[in-house]
Amino acid sequence: MNRRERQTRILELVRDNALSTQAELAAALREDGFDVVQTTVSRDVAELGLVKVRAPSGRLVYAASGTSDADRIRAIAAAMRRYATGIEAAASLVVVTTPSGYASALAQALDEGGHPRIAGTLAGDNTIFLAPRDGVRPSELRDELTGYLREGVA
Repeated sequence: MNRRERQTRILELVRDNALSTQAELAAALREDGFDVVQTTVSRDVAELGLVKVRAPSGRLVYAASGTSDADRIRAIAAAMRRYATGIEAAASLVVVTTPSGYASALAQALDEGGHPRIAGTLAGDNTIFLAPRDGVRPSELRDELTGYLREGVA
């Protein structure tokens, strides 16, 4: 795999995941089949002009220069399509179900994506409780999140 393919994948990884270190980025690339070392990743980070931004969790993570709110919502939508199997409004919460073991990963993506209508998440093994922000009806948030699942489906 060539440099262009590797750098394209790096941009996708930092858009869709909260990666804080070059070691985390290198590990993610290796999982995708790229044979990389830390010095290669360091050079790619510099060439791509990646910056560190503070995620809503307070953690510094890599992002492409000029990452917008629209990019963060796209990342949340991608995580929803990847992990969510069901969404329903229940009283003052939204309940999202996932396959066993995936609730934590989806909750982290939602938290770090800083969705403007979600105050917080609580994840178990296969279930996430989402607390909508004040003034957001659970049914509205459910409908929005359900829409993410439909994106890209023809």
